[in-house]
Amino acid sequence: MTSSRPIRARIAPTAILHNYRLAKRHAPQARAWAVVKANAYGHGQWRAVEALCGEADGFALLEAENAVALREAGVTQPILLLEGVFSARDVRAVIEHRLTCVVHCLEQLELLVRNGQFTAPVALYLKLNTGMNRLGFTPETLAKAWAILQQLPQLDVTLMTHFAEADGERGVGEQLARFQGMAGDWSGPVCLANSAAILHHPQTHGDWVRPGIMLYGASPFAEQSAESLGLKPVMTLESAIIGVQDLVAGDRVGYGGTFTADKPMRVGVVACGYADGYPRHAPSGTPIAVMGRRTKTVGRVSMDMLACDLTDIPEAGIGAPVTLWGEGLAGSVPADEVASAAGTIAYELFCALAPRVPVSTDENPTVNRK
Repeated sequence: MTSSRPIRARIAPTAILHNYRLAKRHAPQARAWAVVKANAYGHGQWRAVEALCGEADGFALLEAENAVALREAGVTQPILLLEGVFSARDVRAVIEHRLTCVVHCLEQLELLVRNGQFTAPVALYLKLNTGMNRLGFTPETLAKAWAILQQLPQLDVTLMTHFAEADGERGVGEQLARFQGMAGDWSGPVCLANSAAILHHPQTHGDWVRPGIMLYGASPFAEQSAESLGLKPVMTLESAIIGVQDLVAGDRVGYGGTFTADKPMRVGVVACGYADGYPRHAPSGTPIAVMGRRTKTVGRVSMDMLACDLTDIPEAGIGAPVTLWGEGLAGSVPADEVASAAGTIAYELFCALAPRVPVSTDENPTVNRK
């Protein structure tokens, strides 16, 4: 995709690979699912798979049709369906394409029993609800699940759960204890750790880990930067200055006049707005970089434009490069900082990147391609 506007996003495959290897170093005894759901957190499923296909132990996503597409493209590693099956068609895809399937409720198990022709071993992840209270079997339903599983021959079962507060003060202790209580004398494989648990809770690493946001260079912790964790940013969103205004004290900027200049200042207008995926609720003061120097946004974010302070960057005029987040020619702005200023998380920034924004890949000749 090309566009006459200067806005664009760049994806660095080498950074994805670096971040995956970092996850593996933190959990050296475990295998790691590379989580590529939600179009690889907005980075492009195929880009992420291409970057990791030579090293990833497996890929995790949601839709059976996307998993089948990976198989048909030649991906041979295990592929995990994180929400399991939704239809008989999905069950057939699991069996035909050797997919690994999460099962989180009795209805899914019954769907498998009714529609599966199990002529070869099927890998199932039995999900336990240990406190997240989204998906998973409870102590009350787990016994019946085990009974139904006895009807399915040739199964390869892994127990899994998902931590609600691995990134917070409460940590994983309570949920881990519940998991162990529900698992009983289970001696088979387990899969517990998300990005936060991989980095901070080694007791959860088990047999498989599930790095997600860390693959894309953002921190799972509000109080710890991605850089301090050794992560590299993968997505850079960049644009350019398309207009400049000279203000006097008392002039206001943007819709609603939410920003008022308290002194003479120069304001640059950037070709980026909420229709490009930039958070509309980002307030004045959100970090941005222009021509290699950090500055801040001023006023409300519009559909196609936002404004920034150029007062201390006199050399910046129309055409000056801008980094909205990531590492660009105009400077470095961690996505986590932008997200924090906007009262959200980097996950949302990445996933919200609009289809109209052209995306390119920083090519890496060492990446194995299918």
